[in-house]
Amino acid sequence: MTAKAEQSGGCQCGAVRYRARGELGYPHVCHCRMCQKAAGNYFLPLAGVMRVDFELTRGEPKWFHSSGLVRRGFCGDCGTPLFYDIPDADSINITLGSLDDPQAVKPVMQSNLDSKMVWFHALDGLPVEPEPETTDREDGIAASNHQHPDHDTSHWPSGVHP
Repeated sequence: MTAKAEQSGGCQCGAVRYRARGELGYPHVCHCRMCQKAAGNYFLPLAGVMRVDFELTRGEPKWFHSSGLVRRGFCGDCGTPLFYDIPDADSINITLGSLDDPQAVKPVMQSNLDSKMVWFHALDGLPVEPEPETTDREDGIAASNHQHPDHDTSHWPSGVHP
């Protein structure tokens, strides 16, 4: 469930943007191997939105048919995973990490636990990397950042972005 009546999101480079109106349904974390591969990560957080409440606001995703039933949408420029789609369904699933405000949507369920990493329970016990003594690296990244901001823009890319 989400507190916002409208969510926007998109890829890292800003080439593909979308808007979802209404409540996002069944926010969950999928651990299946197919989602792991699609996300390039250990799991994929997803939530559904009715197609009538969903619109692309910039660009067009590329699609990969990961099975005979499912296709996955992603940015063809930067590769960000964006959608899990069953074309004949009334809804489309969006990746929660692609939301402009991913903290607004808390997963309520996990699925496909047979593929979940067996060591996840130990993550909170890992040592925390110390903060750097200087901010030189972070300042350099910030000064050369090409990532789309976490909000809609009237024009993108900016003059700095390739």
